[in-house]
This record gives sequence, structure tokens and C-alpha cells, in this order.
Amino acid sequence: MDHFEYHSGLLHAEGVSLVDIAQRFGTPTYVYSAATLTRHYRVFDQALAGSDHDICFAVKANGNIGVLGLLADLGSGFDIVSVGELERVITAGGDPAKVVFSGVGKRRDEIRRALEVGIACFNVESEAELERIDAVAQDMGCSAPVSLRVNPDVDAGTHPYISTGLKENKFGIAIERAEALYARAAEMAGVNPVGVDCHIGSQLTTLSPFRDAVTRILALVDRLAEHGIALEHIDVGGGLGVRYRDENPPSPAEYADAVAELISGRDLKLIFEPGRVLAANAGVLITRVELLKPGAAADDKHFAVVDAAMNDLIRPALYDGWHRIVPVAEQAAASSQKRRWDVVGPICETGDFLGLGRELSLAPDDLLAVRSAGAYGFTMASNYNARPRPAEVIVVDDTVHEVRARESVADLMRGERRLPFS
Repeated sequence: MDHFEYHSGLLHAEGVSLVDIAQRFGTPTYVYSAATLTRHYRVFDQALAGSDHDICFAVKANGNIGVLGLLADLGSGFDIVSVGELERVITAGGDPAKVVFSGVGKRRDEIRRALEVGIACFNVESEAELERIDAVAQDMGCSAPVSLRVNPDVDAGTHPYISTGLKENKFGIAIERAEALYARAAEMAGVNPVGVDCHIGSQLTTLSPFRDAVTRILALVDRLAEHGIALEHIDVGGGLGVRYRDENPPSPAEYADAVAELISGRDLKLIFEPGRVLAANAGVLITRVELLKPGAAADDKHFAVVDAAMNDLIRPALYDGWHRIVPVAEQAAASSQKRRWDVVGPICETGDFLGLGRELSLAPDDLLAVRSAGAYGFTMASNYNARPRPAEVIVVDDTVHEVRARESVADLMRGERRLPFS
């Protein structure tokens, strides 16, 4: 469920028309619904009621400080993959003690900063990284809480670019190596093994690979306990899918029930790292039709050129990700001839599209909303073709809050210099 609905023929975010937002902030603009974010977080949290757990929102899905602050106020922790994301969490009011630090390439300065602020845990992705964390922590005279991100070699059945649990992926430590590495970690002066982490991929639409992965990880936990290494938590990652088109992913309750069943009888805290499932359907990208380029024949390609592009939302070009594209004004759409349009941007790449073959009734200057754009939208945006990134706003009831101003061309050139002799 989300809070983007039509009222009097116009698509609204909660109590505010997207037409009004476009007039005030221009296009393209990312629009987030506070009520939807709040509802999604609470549904996930309530599904875990009765268990010792932390929900650590994956900052890579949406790193806007306004979004992070809203989630922090709800009690969320955070999953980060860089010191930049850590500083965003702190600026947004997040509690460092509820932060887990993932990622395969943590630098020494990032490890040091995370130890300074007192994060909950490092999810260690390699033997070399474990040694690095140990060295930094010893240099600082402290002990770093760690969990090994164990790669269970399970196929998540998702797009290859967002699959992370196979041996061929760069993430994690092979499960057959994990036991020996935990034994080594237990002997290190600068680290304290407190948990185990597993994340097999994103946009999961079935629970079977997830159950398989967690079962393998729990068998490892049991073997470690037999050797005197008692872990405090299991981090089952994130990746629960959402409905972009016709997917039918498990609900958070089904997801939580599966975990509860698997860990029954074990004294383990649960950590979850949801991102997409909380944020995707809490956001839309509004864009304006600049011009139409119909084909000469009925079976030719028909192009609708809009002012948003692959630099604003790269999922369609990168993953062949499908987003529903709908008119903001129903009446305007009904008055135009319906065709199958390729909705494309102005960037000089054939892969610059938001949607292909969409049945839409369009005219120049129409507003469109790209649905399910709240996760991996702005956070993956770039300035390709010297294009400023969009504004971001959050709607709370009938009030719009600008949480990131639109970039200007001058912003893009800040810090650049001509050669002194040119």
C-alpha cells in the first residue's frame, strides 16, 4: 500500500497534487510520501514483534537526510557501505550504536571513524579486511565488534547485477572458509566476533533461497558454538522484493515468520537490512513530456521525449528495471490519442529510456509519474551530460518539504579550475 492516489483526476502524494509540486519545484523531481515510509517501517517492525531485533535500513537504497531522519525518529537502525553514508546517518540523527557497516572495500579511515562513533558491528567481507580492522582497532586501543558476511553459495534467482550470494560474486566469505576464520578472529586482540551476516541478493520474490541460505548459516552457528564461539546475533540481510509490475513477493510477515521458524530455540538477536521494501513504493519521479516523435507508420517506434533521463533514474538502463509510468492528470491523458510509446530522455545514449512500449495517451507538456522510484533512484543518479540532479521533496499530509534543492550547473562546476596558463 502507498499514499499516491488520484483525487479529482489528479495524482496526489498524500494531500498534495503532483501538479502543484511540479509547478513549485519544477521537473524532474523525486517525491516521497512520509506516510508510506512510516507505514512500511511499522509493518516490518510489527511483523517482528516478540523477537529481539533491529531493523537497519539500507542507506544505499535512499540516502536523503530527510528520509533517514524520518526513519531514525521511528527507531530504525542503518546499514551503511561507506563513511559518507555513516556521516549522513549521524547528520540525520541516527544512532551509531544501531549501525552495521557492510561493503567489500572499507578503507582504514572509514574503519577508524566508525570505531570513533561506536557503531554496532562491522560485516567483514574478506580475510584481508578482518586483518585490517584488527590492526586499526589495536592502534586505537579498542576492540571492534565484527560479524563475518558468509557467502552460502545460494542462487537468489534475481538479476545477476543484484545477486550477491554465489561463489562467483565479490561479496562475503565462502562458507567453507568461515569456521576457520571465526577461530582466527576469536584469537585476535582487536576484534570481537559477535555475529554472522548473510545477504544473498536484492528484489527477492520467493522465500525458498532465503530459507536455504539461513539454514546453512545456522548450521555454521551451531558448529561454532560447539567450539566455544557463541555468537550474539544473526544478520539475515535485506533484499525482500516489491511489486514493480506483476511480481508477487512475500509479505514482511511471511518473511519474519520464516526467520522465526528457522531460529526457533536459539538465543540470537535478529538484524534485518531492508531497503527497497521500505522505500521503493514510497517515492515517484515526476517528469514532463518535452516533445513527441511519432513514427511514420503505425508499427514504427513512437518516442516520447521527457525531461528525466537515465542519469536521474538508471534502473531501466542498468538492470532493465521496469517502472510503471502513469499520467499525473487523468483527463489530459483521456483527451489524447493512445499509442505505444518509448518514454526516453534527452541523453545521448540509446539506452537512455525510462520505459519501452508503454500504452499512453500523451501530448507535449503532459506530466508523468514514474512509480516505485523511492529506492535506487536519486541515490544512483549522476551528472552525465552535465545534467543537474533533480530536487527531492517529502510530503507530510498536505505539506511539502524540500529536502534537497535542485542542483544548478554552477554546482556541477564547483571545485573545477582552468589551467593557469590557458
